[in-house]
Amino acid sequence: MNIAIDARGANLYAGTGIGTYTIELLKYINLHDFENNYLLYWYGSNYKQFNFNKNISISIASKKHHHFFEEYFIPENLKAKKIDLYHVPQNGIGLPSKKNCIYISTIHDLIPYVMPETVGRGYLKKFISQMPQIIQNSDFIITVSNFSKKDIMRIFDVEEDKIKVTHLAADDYFRPIEKDVCRDFLNKRYNIDFDYFLYIGGFSPRKNVKSILLAYSRLIKDIRDKFKVVIVGSSKDEHSFLISLANSLNIKENVIFTGYVPYEDLPYFYSGATIFLYPSLYEGFGLPPLEAMSCKTPVITSNVSSIPEIVEDAALLINPFDAEELKNSIESLIVDENKREGLAKKGYEHSLKFSWNKTAKETLNIYKEAVGKIL
Repeated sequence: MNIAIDARGANLYAGTGIGTYTIELLKYINLHDFENNYLLYWYGSNYKQFNFNKNISISIASKKHHHFFEEYFIPENLKAKKIDLYHVPQNGIGLPSKKNCIYISTIHDLIPYVMPETVGRGYLKKFISQMPQIIQNSDFIITVSNFSKKDIMRIFDVEEDKIKVTHLAADDYFRPIEKDVCRDFLNKRYNIDFDYFLYIGGFSPRKNVKSILLAYSRLIKDIRDKFKVVIVGSSKDEHSFLISLANSLNIKENVIFTGYVPYEDLPYFYSGATIFLYPSLYEGFGLPPLEAMSCKTPVITSNVSSIPEIVEDAALLINPFDAEELKNSIESLIVDENKREGLAKKGYEHSLKFSWNKTAKETLNIYKEAVGKIL
């Protein structure tokens, strides 16, 4: 097969789930698929670090002039290169309206439709305007959970056979690290030399980080004296509001906002935490709970959207709209060490069911099915 992939998301969405998904798919293809020929549309010069095999070629696209590349250059190039199948991993955004081959889009979630108030205005406009045509033009749609599949079917009335589910995975980089090693590392780099509850992720209202602060403020004093809250993420969206909320709840001294943390430091934060908290209101998949489990840290997370499908019974599930329930769940793990350690072990074993190799293999099988069925 001659396969083209819009790989621009590897850089344009670096550090996000979409960027990670794109990179991991390319890594697998480069290591394991020598049968098919690949054309990657790339932005940036760092493709050289991959040392791509001879069956993979690169076409550089500019960060500017998206409309020209997506509506003129790419479709004509697909035709000239005799491409059988074109895959767009970033929610199908940028899929050409002109069609010269099989189109596959990975649609991770429909957050702009379900919770539009939590999405930036520019992206919301682009997503809402392009998604109906993306759905129509895609021969197959890949999504990351059965929950997202049902959302796509419900909102766009798409037939079930057109949508394929491939779960995501935590990077192999996320593995348990001894607590004393984490304490030493975090103390030297971030001045964190105390026990803590952890949140890692964005600060969109959808992430519901305020519930962590509300729940923490209600914990019994003995627990608040022993544990602080560490919140990791770049300073944007509700970040300023959360700092103000911590101040108004009189817990400011016990809440540490780290700001941006390099990817390679995250396993130390996960492994060093006593509990990982993730009360998100909506996720297409939700990688952070799985990353925490991979580091053998017990997880308390939401009982809504895709999260129960992903974590199953390997985490404590709470109603994210009820800060009191989150508070009670934290206390239950702190007072019962056996329960806490048992949940950490169960979560770690559950995380081993997921791998990027499995995700990529399933994706290649979808390519084969599409070409065999349509061409």
